[in-house]
Amino acid sequence: MTEIKVGLCNPPEPIYLYVKSGELSGESYLWYQYDINNKITIPVQQTELTGYISELKLTTKEFRERDNIKLDIVVRADEIYIIRTGIETNFAKTFLLAASLVQDFSKPLIIAAIAGKENVVFCRIYDAATKIRILSKWNKDADWTAIINNVQTKLQTSQNYHIVSSEPILF
Repeated sequence: MTEIKVGLCNPPEPIYLYVKSGELSGESYLWYQYDINNKITIPVQQTELTGYISELKLTTKEFRERDNIKLDIVVRADEIYIIRTGIETNFAKTFLLAASLVQDFSKPLIIAAIAGKENVVFCRIYDAATKIRILSKWNKDADWTAIINNVQTKLQTSQNYHIVSSEPILF
C-alpha cells in the first residue's frame, strides 16, 4: 500500500521540464520550467532526472503562428515529470535512439541533458542501478516513427506498474 504524504504540497499536476541550452543571471542551464502566468523562465540547475519512463506522447503546440510537434517524455519519480522537447531536436533524437535499446522499462533510468556546441542539447540515458550509459549510435536517417512505436510497444508490454498509456504514437 502506498503511503500518503500529508501536509502542505503542490497540486498533483505534472512538472514540465523544457529542454534548452540557456543562461540566466550568469547561470547556465539545460532544462527549465516556464511560469506561463508571469511569462518567465525558471532555470533548473540539475541536469539529470531519475525515474520510470511511463509514456511517450506527441503534442502539437502553436509557436510563431505555426504548429510544432513536441515529444513529451512522461517520467514517474517523486512527482510526475514531463520532459517536453521538439521532435526534430538533437535531444529528442538522441533520447529515442538510446530508449530504443532499453529492454526493461520497469527499472528506473537516468535521463541526462548534455550540452553540445552552441545551443545544442543531447540526451543520454543510464541504468539507474548500475550507472552504466546505454550507448547508441547516431543515425541521421533513422525511421523515427518506427523507433517511437517500438519504444511505446516496449512500454506497453513492460512488467511495470507505472505504465499509464496504451495508445501507440503515430505521426
